[in-house]
Amino acid sequence: MHTEHDWITTPLTADLLRGALDLERTEHGLLPHRLPARARAQNTNAQLAMAEAQPSGVRLVFRTAATAIELDTLRTKRDYAGFPPRPDGLYDLLVDGRPAGQAAGNGGNVLTLDLATWEGELTPGPVGTVRFTGLPAEEKDVEIWLPHNETTELVALRTDAPVAPAPDRGRRVWLHHGSSISHGSDAASPTAVWPAIAASRGGVELINLGLGGSAMLDPFTARAMRDTPADLISVKMGINIVNQDAMRLRTFGPAVHGFLDTIREGHPDTPLLLVSPVHCAIHEDTPGPTAPDIDEIGKGRLVFAAMGDPAEKAGGKLTLGVIREELSRIVRQRAADDPNLHYLDGLELYGASDAAELPLPDNVHPDAATHRRIGERFGELAFTEDGPFAARS
Repeated sequence: MHTEHDWITTPLTADLLRGALDLERTEHGLLPHRLPARARAQNTNAQLAMAEAQPSGVRLVFRTAATAIELDTLRTKRDYAGFPPRPDGLYDLLVDGRPAGQAAGNGGNVLTLDLATWEGELTPGPVGTVRFTGLPAEEKDVEIWLPHNETTELVALRTDAPVAPAPDRGRRVWLHHGSSISHGSDAASPTAVWPAIAASRGGVELINLGLGGSAMLDPFTARAMRDTPADLISVKMGINIVNQDAMRLRTFGPAVHGFLDTIREGHPDTPLLLVSPVHCAIHEDTPGPTAPDIDEIGKGRLVFAAMGDPAEKAGGKLTLGVIREELSRIVRQRAADDPNLHYLDGLELYGASDAAELPLPDNVHPDAATHRRIGERFGELAFTEDGPFAARS
């Protein structure tokens, strides 16, 4: 800890956090969750348990005249056996809505996953500290966006001036659910995840339920969305269903209807945007499942391949092309009685021509430049005057 400041320690409480649906008290501090306790109790999948505890879109928000801030956290970083360590998660600082600093996490636990079995080995580590200094001394709104790809327990917040919860600025709340692409995959930092970029362009408060590998039409996720106050809602679905070869066409359509029905129980008139998958060449016409390419792993590269056979579409196996057709059909059918339901073709966010210019490095996940492109396009298509999320007087 720097000793040149007279530090004030502020208790970490719910009124200082945005973007989380639940907060768990742990032996170390406060663990933000992006699914409520009831949903977590019904989940048996380890990947989802890890994903929902990674705080994509979660941020500390407060008002202060502090010139220096320290945040103690206990992170859990994910690495892959046989590969170089992944980059440290980043904390993005915004002051009055503008970028004002960035710091890497340190210390913490490391979970090393075996790509062949997806079993993990946890190596414990110490609490770390991120610091921001040299801030303007006047009163200001401060946001610290937590790493989107590291489980982060909040241990202590110190400042050299008092902290108060930031006032409500009256911005609309956008609740979004999607896959690892929405979660952040290989985005540059937490405010560079595509939903965060789109939220900034739209001037809205983001609740990001992008859950890596887990946009699976789970009923408990639909119930969480039903019960979460929101002014705008979007659901981006398809790629994980194909990745895990989880459904056939016969079950997919009714599951989509059920998911939307549940959301509508709590949000009968809220603008609701259904978004189909972005372009992914390996699965446009080839079903899943998706698996790491063993030959590429031998070369030290993590690249994914489609393991299905295009001929299996005739038996009801799903491809991204099939899913887009089905989602479009479902929205056309339902919109006759639900004028606030809208459809966005994911190819408008990232299509084949974009893939030629900005290919997916591992054949599935976008890089930082592609996150920015998707976020900016979503902002243009959804939040502008003619978009489904346009501000209404």
